[in-house]
Amino acid sequence: MDVERQGIDKPLSKVEAIKAASQYLYQHIADEVQNGTTHFSEDAVTILKFHGSYQQDDRDIRTQMKREGKEKAFEFMIRVRIPGGKCNAAQYLANDHLSQTVGNGTLRITTRQELQLHGVLKTDLATTMRTINETLLSTLAACGDVERNVLCCPAPLDDGIRRAMQADVDRFTSHCSPRSTGYYQVWLNGEKVESLLPDPEPVKVVTPGDDAVEPIYGKSYLPRKFKTAFALPEDNCTDIHANDLGYLAIVEDGVLVGYNVLAGGGLGTTPSADKTFPYLAKPLAFVTREEILAIGEGVLKVYRDFGNRSDRKRARLKYIIHDWGMPTFRAKVEEYLGRKLEDPRPVQVSDVDDHLGWHEQGDGKLWIGIPIENGRIKDDGDFRLATGLRTFFQTYATPARFTCQQKVLLTDIEPGRKAEVEALLEAHGIARVERVSTVRRWSMACVAFPTCGLAITEAERALPTVMDRLETELKTLGLDSDRFTVRMTGCPNGCARPYNSDIGLVGRSASKNPDGTPGPGTYTVFLGGRTQGDRLNVEFKDYVPFDKVVDELVPVLTRYKAERIDDESFGDFCHRIGVETLAGIASEV
Repeated sequence: MDVERQGIDKPLSKVEAIKAASQYLYQHIADEVQNGTTHFSEDAVTILKFHGSYQQDDRDIRTQMKREGKEKAFEFMIRVRIPGGKCNAAQYLANDHLSQTVGNGTLRITTRQELQLHGVLKTDLATTMRTINETLLSTLAACGDVERNVLCCPAPLDDGIRRAMQADVDRFTSHCSPRSTGYYQVWLNGEKVESLLPDPEPVKVVTPGDDAVEPIYGKSYLPRKFKTAFALPEDNCTDIHANDLGYLAIVEDGVLVGYNVLAGGGLGTTPSADKTFPYLAKPLAFVTREEILAIGEGVLKVYRDFGNRSDRKRARLKYIIHDWGMPTFRAKVEEYLGRKLEDPRPVQVSDVDDHLGWHEQGDGKLWIGIPIENGRIKDDGDFRLATGLRTFFQTYATPARFTCQQKVLLTDIEPGRKAEVEALLEAHGIARVERVSTVRRWSMACVAFPTCGLAITEAERALPTVMDRLETELKTLGLDSDRFTVRMTGCPNGCARPYNSDIGLVGRSASKNPDGTPGPGTYTVFLGGRTQGDRLNVEFKDYVPFDKVVDELVPVLTRYKAERIDDESFGDFCHRIGVETLAGIASEV
């Protein structure tokens, strides 16, 4: 089949040349780890991402440092890959210790069920990487143009289904991990540390573009990042449609028999470039559990061979599927597999659960889901979340699960200790979910300032203020028990998945405080997505000042209160009425 190889006749991007010359993720970094500087070169920074770290600087003091003639205050974010978000007590405590000794005193749960360390200096990178690996976790492929951390429903229900899904996630993660030893040569003296994941299975799909060292990725790896999620139709807590590849569970008579495979999701966009846009994954095929590695590898290799390596703005899988159409893409995957695919089953997502509060696991034990605002684990006055979680894991030594909503589930708790755990949380000022408003419970923000180099506006530090005002307005309207998602990002890249939420707030333009530090800026407001994550929202208002965001939302919420049909959700209401219509009404108020 003759299909377009995107960018095949155009010069490769600079990043492609760096990847090809890296000798399978080794060069550049190996030469610079111990060279006595505070930061890496541009080429090394590109490869460092594959190793799970981003070079950053403290943007709160960037202007001051420049004024004083000093270099930027360089630091590093390290992302710990945690498939399905499952973490034992020793692993958590090791990362907590690193955050206190070499980081900025906080941990952050990501929207992909990982942990991030912030504020690590270059001199501490090697020790930090080794420590993480010694806990049988890794940072390899937590970033970069590879398969990223694979998502799974974190609920520790002993129902057989989620246990089987997690096993499939572990198999898929291991199979799609980079095979190169470059990571281990740089950080671990060439010694590959034992892993809790199963050993990688042999390559399932043999294609001409395969490579001896990296049979799935090749020496230039993928055109851009690649994200995969496993989900249940009745519980889309992993936001499957926002991923390049999705496995939607098909359950028959209480048994996980296979998955509907979805492909092409991705939310990053550049407002100034019409060629970019958010896109939701579409159904591709049904596969049995035994076939998940083969089809996943087939999709990865089609992307590897046909993705745009000239223009990184248009290099994600979604653009292949958008340009070709799903029938053509499916035919190419079938060509790589050497067989026809079975049509997807007539199953779609219907709901989502954040798994917070107390629950029975089904094995005689309990779990409690703890709300964590924007995933930031820290101590702040009487709110001592970092100390409280540290004390919990030291005392009970039970595992944890991280959610895609940046929350933590404390698992395997004996029923007789429920009161003890509640007392421990209370003593550290950690609110249980019953004390958190519904709108705050379902809110989420990316990191943005001061560490993210791409941030245009505030997000994590700004959203709590938005929530304060929104809580007040919702209570006045009698809507404080309504469930809808509010997601804020400091730039259009969509890390907190704002484009399929009920209310999306995306950083649009920068501002500065009187002291020269970054201000909150303006935002594009999007409405009309759904909590279930299966519908994109629509632009409502652009360039909305931070302190006017809630003012713009109140008239829409007021109309929702008056005109909604039965138990219609806020997102469904906005979609039914039309966001353009609502924008006209809001601007007149």
